[in-house]
Amino acid sequence: MKLRYAIVGTGSRAEMFARALTAEHRDTCELVALADPNPVRLAVHNARLPAPVPTYAAADFTEMLAKERVDVAVVTTVDRVHDEYIVAALEAGCDVLTEKPMTVDAPRSKRILDAVRRTGRSVKVTFNYRYNPLHEAVKRVVASGEIGEVGSVHFEWLLDVRHGADYFRRWHRDKADSGGLLVHKSGHHFDLVNWWLDDLPAEVYASGRLFFYGGGGARHGYARDYERAHGAAAAADDPFAIALDGDPTLKALYLDAEAADGYQRDRNVFGPGITIEDDLAVLVRYGRGATMTYHLTAYAPWEGYRVMFNGSRGRLELEVVESDHVAPAAASTVKGFGTPAEQGYRSLRVHPFWAPPRDLAVTGYERKGHGGADGRMLADLLDPHAPADPLGRTADAEAGARALLVGLAANESIATGRPIATHTLDAGLAEDHGTANA
Repeated sequence: MKLRYAIVGTGSRAEMFARALTAEHRDTCELVALADPNPVRLAVHNARLPAPVPTYAAADFTEMLAKERVDVAVVTTVDRVHDEYIVAALEAGCDVLTEKPMTVDAPRSKRILDAVRRTGRSVKVTFNYRYNPLHEAVKRVVASGEIGEVGSVHFEWLLDVRHGADYFRRWHRDKADSGGLLVHKSGHHFDLVNWWLDDLPAEVYASGRLFFYGGGGARHGYARDYERAHGAAAAADDPFAIALDGDPTLKALYLDAEAADGYQRDRNVFGPGITIEDDLAVLVRYGRGATMTYHLTAYAPWEGYRVMFNGSRGRLELEVVESDHVAPAAASTVKGFGTPAEQGYRSLRVHPFWAPPRDLAVTGYERKGHGGADGRMLADLLDPHAPADPLGRTADAEAGARALLVGLAANESIATGRPIATHTLDAGLAEDHGTANA
């Protein structure tokens, strides 16, 4: 018997799940309904399905679950309201797949974990980065003990001026909606380190600011005088503006849908109202003593990341360049919407003590879908006959809450100027969390 799925939240991210449920995994899954506050976006997604399904206003989510006999709810809404739909689905007897981050603050995290324990239902968080073959290889090397006990990790993540800018155009620019980049984007990275080290963060100190976007645009000579790009003459030659009517998907999902809810997808990245940071430094101490230095730059000329592990028997270095530059013609496009193929490279190298370094060959990496991780994750989450996973890649609600710890503590540290002990956050995790594996 096929499991019955419904999706709530029909922005661009919902497309990956809709496609998987109605194409690659249609033999074991059935998409039976869509819900969203915006009827235009609902209609756009429904028209792309092999066969249309019933659609519901988001306010009728609970009614939809009962009427359509939903087994699993897929939550791809604005991060701030994840908890509302997750808890409603759990209490209706459904399991949940939710986009990361699981939620945006500690009280919402506690609410979700309390509902999981109360109902006995399942929440799985779509940490697709765990399924990247490069990241799986890192997990194996660290777990094998080849570099010994890990003493420190250095993690640098660069978002280029195409991808990074996009967080400052849309709802993510408001920390109340997204938790800021340390929760929304870096939650991926903090989950990876929890998983790689099989450990949990104990204390966090952070510093961050809005350096480049927002008011920084005037200081650095990039500011233009417009509120949103569509219809603004000042945006016509602005490399930081996007033309929603230049891409059929963006036009259909956002520009044509504005009349229904007023949401503007193309705000000025140097305009007022931005409450998130774009330059962030974090120092983390983990439970067993390892430390991590982390830096996120959201205005870089190239995109990718470097992760270095220093151990008692050697060093492991991962470097991924996803795009080595942003071409002028692509500067004002949105990543994933008709943008050029990625140009870059990747390297995974072990430096043992007393021996020459050696590169590790990694098979299965693809130059799409986060290195092929999206498809691998969906196969694991949607296939009832998926093989056992010795790497523990599937992330449950506890893992979702653990991934929040660094970002939430870092946000509090930025606000207070103090180091924050993660156990003070009351995110719903017991004091003795166990290990970081789901």
